Amino acid sequence: MRAEKERYCVNNVGIDYQNAVTKSAEPYVRLHSVTPSGGKHSAMLVCSVFDFYPKKIKVSWLRDGKEVTSDVTSTDELADADWYYQIHSHLEYTPRSGEKISCVVEHASLREPLVTDWDPSMPESERNKIAIGASGLILGLVLSLAGFIYYKRKARGRILVPSN
Repeated sequence: MRAEKERYCVNNVGIDYQNAVTKSAEPYVRLHSVTPSGGKHSAMLVCSVFDFYPKKIKVSWLRDGKEVTSDVTSTDELADADWYYQIHSHLEYTPRSGEKISCVVEHASLREPLVTDWDPSMPESERNKIAIGASGLILGLVLSLAGFIYYKRKARGRILVPSN
């Protein structure tokens, strides 16, 4: 039995190990803002990193090109059911005009660190809500105007005469 293990394992361990070590999946990064519950800062950014393999990863924050270490919390690498991992890093901060905040991800699957800049403009979901609301308002105004014109044309031929 031992001879069979040695014959099989010794010959194949290098191949199997190399296959396991060289397989990797690039992470997907999503940077979004959330409202902090309490705390000393008025804003919080979350850098969520999904679908990476192997497990080892480094997530850090930059403010105007300098690494931020205070007010940063991160989850451990969380295993997904599909053999990939995810991690979430939170940065509590007080917004300042003109500052540039970035989430930096370093992983074995990346040739260079993946830098995702925070875009403080309105998120797409909020833009969609505003567009739907504005469309509803315009439709309401058009229908009201059409109703008013219809009423005026119908009432044009009638003359109201007071009765005694």
